[in-house]
Parts: sequence; C-alpha cells; structure tokens
Amino acid sequence: MNFSEGKNKFIQTWGALGSQWGINKTMAQIHASLMVAAEPLSMEEIMQELQISRGNASMNLRALMDWGIVYKEYKQGERREFFTAEKDLDELAVKIARERSKREIKPALKVLKEVSTIEDANSSEAKHFVEQTKKLYDFVLRADNMIDKVTEHKDNWLTKLILKMMS
Repeated sequence: MNFSEGKNKFIQTWGALGSQWGINKTMAQIHASLMVAAEPLSMEEIMQELQISRGNASMNLRALMDWGIVYKEYKQGERREFFTAEKDLDELAVKIARERSKREIKPALKVLKEVSTIEDANSSEAKHFVEQTKKLYDFVLRADNMIDKVTEHKDNWLTKLILKMMS
C-alpha cells in the first residue's frame, strides 16, 4: 500500500467511526484529513481531497471548531483561511468527552430527572417506574460527574492512565 492509499484508507475508516462518537461521516473525514496533515489545509484543499462541496466543507468545519477540535490558522500573505486539527490525542479525547456529555448525557439527565419525579405514582407499576428511573438518573449522574472530573484533571497521573485505557 502506498502513502496515498494508506491516507485515504485512514480517512475513510475515521469517517466511518465518526458516528460512534456522535458526528457525521463527512465531519469525521475532515477531522481525519486535518489530523494527519503535516501543514494546515485550506477549505479548497479539503474540498478537493474529500470531493465535497464548499457548503458541506464550511458547515462541517464550523461544527468541528464548535467542538474545539479544529482551529483556523492564518498564513501571512494569504487571503485564504487554513485549518488544523488538535494533534494532542489526550486533549482530543478530553474535548470529545466534554462535548458528548454536553450534547448527549446532560439532556438525558434532564429527562431522567423529570420522569423520575412524577407525582401520581400510586400504582405499583408507576412506583416501579419512578424507582427505576431514579436509579438510572443516579447512575448516569455519577458517570457524568466522573467524566467531568477526568476532563478537569487530565494532567494528573490517574487521568492519564484512564485515558490511555480508554484509547
């Protein structure tokens, strides 16, 4: 396998994995392309490499910047914008964990809290429902608190160990 084939295979695979961590395929492919690029890439270079439209590239780059895992870079004498990805894998894992918590876990916690406090839990079925959803709320809250602690203290030795084990 030559370099071009290897790079393409990596970008395609990373794109397929994107749905596993809550982003679309194109967004993950752009991230992969930027992550392995030796130099920041322009939007035009990204569009050409991935064969995507300007609108698609723009929308997904904006989303990646919102996640905090892609940054704009300016080159002196250039009018075009350039983009680069977070290269520190520990920092990348922390940012993805924080974003997923914000987008997925916190909304689920809100719903679990709401449904576990229904007031007309008079029947045995309703009481069981409230009991189970309270247990789920407590469990998800503990998990979210653990994620918060890990991402707040990513520089301590225990967190580094946990992040390595998760990788």
